Amino acid sequence: MNQENSIKKQIKEKLEEIRPFLNMEGGDITFIKYEDHCVYVKLLGACAHCIGQDETLKEGVLSLLQEISPEIEDVINVLL
Repeated sequence: MNQENSIKKQIKEKLEEIRPFLNMEGGDITFIKYEDHCVYVKLLGACAHCIGQDETLKEGVLSLLQEISPEIEDVINVLL
């Protein structure tokens, strides 16, 4: 397994750890892709419309993901 695939696997595992906390608030998060040191996710449910979603992504999710790899620079919510 190459390094990028390893990081993707770790990102998905970390997001699975976060999901129950978001689910308790009526929201959810789904991994879309990892590209150019950015993690793309889709916020769902209550999280998709929360005014605090930028703070959740930048302060919470990003800092947790940077524990996996300091190379992760950003978490971006994809609006599909």
